[in-house]
Amino acid sequence: MALFGNYENAGPGIAKNAPKKKPFFRYWELVFRKFWKLIEVNMLMMTVLLPIFAAIVVIYKLIANHTNLALGLAGILLMASAVCFGPVMAGCTQILRKFSLEKPCFLLDTFFKTFKSNFRQSLVLGLIDILVATSVASSFYVYPKIIEGTTEGSTVLVYVLFIATLSLGIAVLMMSFYGYLMIVSTELPMKNILKNSLALSILALKKNLITLVIAAAVMLIFTLLTVYLPAIFIALWVFIPTAFVAFMIVFNCYPVIQQYIINPYYTQRGEVNPELQFNDTNDENLFEDRGGKEAPIEVKKEKNSKKRKVIS
Repeated sequence: MALFGNYENAGPGIAKNAPKKKPFFRYWELVFRKFWKLIEVNMLMMTVLLPIFAAIVVIYKLIANHTNLALGLAGILLMASAVCFGPVMAGCTQILRKFSLEKPCFLLDTFFKTFKSNFRQSLVLGLIDILVATSVASSFYVYPKIIEGTTEGSTVLVYVLFIATLSLGIAVLMMSFYGYLMIVSTELPMKNILKNSLALSILALKKNLITLVIAAAVMLIFTLLTVYLPAIFIALWVFIPTAFVAFMIVFNCYPVIQQYIINPYYTQRGEVNPELQFNDTNDENLFEDRGGKEAPIEVKKEKNSKKRKVIS
């Protein structure tokens, strides 16, 4: 007798056109189903940091006796990290997009193909992200110093500039939600990708802000835990949480791209978006899918059955 029921009996199956689950439950189902794959994606994302760690080691080892050599090598390594940032994010975004669409995905093959085929556009977007992120990070140090050295009446302008810098950073971050997704899923020129990213960040502002707040909260909590428990959480950054947060962003934002960019393109051509054709049942089928309709099959047990010899 089975602990949780008789597993020898076949159930009714799963209907082909069964209704989809709510996005919240579907998201968590995909997270648990792809949990180990998401860890692998996180490790791919962390490869961007390897040149930075190498630069730190070079400076630590060589700065005392070979200052110019140390600074030169560190600069090259930092440039390599900056150049690879966008293409690595594009490759990981393509993987996460396929996860969200529940499409088959060979992780490394998909990553390297996307890295190579979208290198130029993702490089531009990555450099924009790094430039803006550096400016925002610098503003937290520069503007307080300026405020300390100015009169009370002049500080208003400094606060306005500070808020403007933060607003620009948030706007570019939300644009990045869509930028990498459009790079890997469309053939639009870079100019249109930037323009559409800005438009979608405004059109779906509520969803974007909710996504941003959740993502920021998760990363902040993980950062604080790293500060208080560095021995545990520094190592965990290699495996989580970056890919899990990125997957949430892709899961929330790609349907917006489908709605406003991809679906209208196919509608104008009188076609149906191939990503939405999995529910299409107009074609003739050789065999009918009766999942969810057939009667359960019960296995009859033989009475007074004798033990059978197994030949190995």
